[in-house]
Amino acid sequence: MIGLLRTYLRPYSGPLLVVMGLLLVQAIGNLYLPDLNGDIINNGVAKGDNDHILRVGGLMLVVTALLGVAAVAAVYLSSRIAMSFGRDVRSSIFAKVETFSQVEVNHFGPASLITRNTNDVQQVQQLVFLALTIMISAPILIVGGIIMALRTDVPLSGLLVVVIPLMALVIAVVMSRAIPLFRATQAKLDRINQVMRETLAGVRVIRAFVRTRHEEARFETASEDLFDTQLRVTRLFAITIPTMTGILNLSTVAVLWFGAMRVEAGAMPIGNLTAFLQYLLQILFAVLTAVFMFVLIPRAAVSSGRIREVLDTQPTIHDPEAPVALDRHSEERGLVEFRDVEFRYPGAEEPVLRGVSFTAAPGETTAIVGSTGSGKTTVVNLIPRFYDSTEGAVLVDGVDVRSLAREDLWAEIGVVPQKAFLFSGTVGSNVRFGKADATEDEIWRALDIAQARDFVEEMDGGLDAEITQGGTNVSGGQRQRLAIARAIVKDAPIYVFDDSFSALDFTTDARLRAALDRNIRRATKIIVAQRVGTILNADRIVVMDAGRVVGIGTHRELLDTNETYREIVYSQLSEAEAVA
Repeated sequence: MIGLLRTYLRPYSGPLLVVMGLLLVQAIGNLYLPDLNGDIINNGVAKGDNDHILRVGGLMLVVTALLGVAAVAAVYLSSRIAMSFGRDVRSSIFAKVETFSQVEVNHFGPASLITRNTNDVQQVQQLVFLALTIMISAPILIVGGIIMALRTDVPLSGLLVVVIPLMALVIAVVMSRAIPLFRATQAKLDRINQVMRETLAGVRVIRAFVRTRHEEARFETASEDLFDTQLRVTRLFAITIPTMTGILNLSTVAVLWFGAMRVEAGAMPIGNLTAFLQYLLQILFAVLTAVFMFVLIPRAAVSSGRIREVLDTQPTIHDPEAPVALDRHSEERGLVEFRDVEFRYPGAEEPVLRGVSFTAAPGETTAIVGSTGSGKTTVVNLIPRFYDSTEGAVLVDGVDVRSLAREDLWAEIGVVPQKAFLFSGTVGSNVRFGKADATEDEIWRALDIAQARDFVEEMDGGLDAEITQGGTNVSGGQRQRLAIARAIVKDAPIYVFDDSFSALDFTTDARLRAALDRNIRRATKIIVAQRVGTILNADRIVVMDAGRVVGIGTHRELLDTNETYREIVYSQLSEAEAVA
C-alpha cells in the first residue's frame, strides 16, 4: 500500500506540504489552548484579575478562529488530494486493463476487474482522505500532549504509561483479526458482482428456461455469504469502540481522582489539573480517532494489494522492443500466412491447434469451416494477436505479427467478432468506431455494403438514431450488419468475419457477400462460417477438424476429395444443391 500511495501522491507533494503545515498549526493551537485555560484559572480566576481573564480569553478566541480557518482549509485540500488520487488510480487501472490480452482478462475475471476499479479504489481513497485529516494530526497531538502533560505534572503523567500501551494492545489484536476478514469481504464482493453481471447478461436465457428462482437463490447465497463476513467485522468493531471509550473514561476518572489528591496536598494548582485533564483527553481522543483509521487500514491494505496486482501484471501479449514497420505501399499488402501454428490455452494439457498452415491472399476470399470445437475462431483470433501462437508463426505481409506494434497490426485489420457488440450512442458513432473521422458519405457507403441502409433510414433520426449498450434495441441481424459496416468503413487491407452472417437471412447474406466482392475486391477476406451456403464461391476453403487443417481447396475440389468437408456440406445441402 505504501508503494501505491507514494506513486500516486507524488504529483501532489506541494498541496500535501500545505496540508501538513495547516495540520501542524492546528495541532500546536490545540496544545496551546489548555495551557491558556490553566493560566486563566491559576492567575485570573484564583486572583480575581478580570483584565488577565479578558486578555488571555481574547487570545484564546483569536487562536480558536485561526484553528477554524486552518481546519477548513486542511479538509478542503485533503478532499481534493484524495479525490485526485482516486481519479488517477482508476485511470491507471483502466489503461492497464486495456493492455491486457484475453489471458489476463480471463485470469482476473471481468467482475473482479470492475470491483477493483470501483470499490477497491474507493477504500484506499477514503483512507487517504482520513489519513490527511486525522492520521497526520493524531501523532502530533499524542506526542505534543505527552510533552505538555509531563510539563504540567510528571507524577500524574505516569497514568499514560498504563493507558497508551493498553490501547495499542487492543488495536493490534483487532487488526490481526480484521485483515483476513477484509480480504474475504473483497473476494465475496467480486462474487456478488459476478452473479449480478451474469444475471443481467443472461436475463433472456434465465426467463426462457424459467430459472428466475434459481438465480435468485444463487444471488441470495452469495449475498448471505458476504453478509456473514461483514457481520463478523461489524461485531469485531462493535466491541472495539466501546472498549476504547471505556479506557478513555476510566482514564479521566483516574486523573480526577489522583489529581484531586495532589491538589488537596498542594502539590499542583487546580488550573494545572484542568490543563492536564485536557491534555489527557486530547491524547486519548487522538488515539481513539486513530482507531477509526486502523479500522480502515486493514481493508484498504487488502484493496491496495488487489489494485497493485492489476497494475503490476505484465501482459503476456505486448509490443516488441523494436517493432518492424509494415510497407504500406507493398503490392502484396494484406497477405496472411499461417506457418505450422500450434496454440494451447494457458494451463491446458493439449493444444487446440496443431500444425495449422495456409495462406490468405489479397483479393481473395478464404473461408474456414469445420465442426463445432474444431478451432476456427481460435485461428482467426491469432491474426490480430488476441492470443499468440505457442509454436509456429502467423505472418502479415511477410512479417511475424509478434514483431509488429499492436496498433500498427490492428490498423491493418477490420474484425467482425462472432458476437456483434454495439456501444451506447448512435448509429453514426458506432460505425465511426471503425474510423473516427469518417464522413457521412463514407458511413452511408459502408451501410450500403453491409445491407444496413434500409433499416437505418427507417430508424428515427437515421445516423443519429439511438443505440443502447450492447445494441439491445436492434435485432441480431441488424447488430451484425452494423458491426460489418463498422469494419468496412475502416478501409483495411484485411477483413476477418468470424461467423458474422449467422443472423442474416439467405437473401441478405447473398446480397452482402456480393457487395463485399464488388467493393472491397483488393482486400484479403477471411470468413469463418457455419453455413456452407456462405462460402460456396470462396477462392480457398480451409477445412478444420480437431484443431488440424484436413483440407484446402475450392468447393468442388474438396467435395470430390475431402470426406470431412462432404459431411459438412451434405448435412446442410442436398446433393443437387451441393453440385449446382
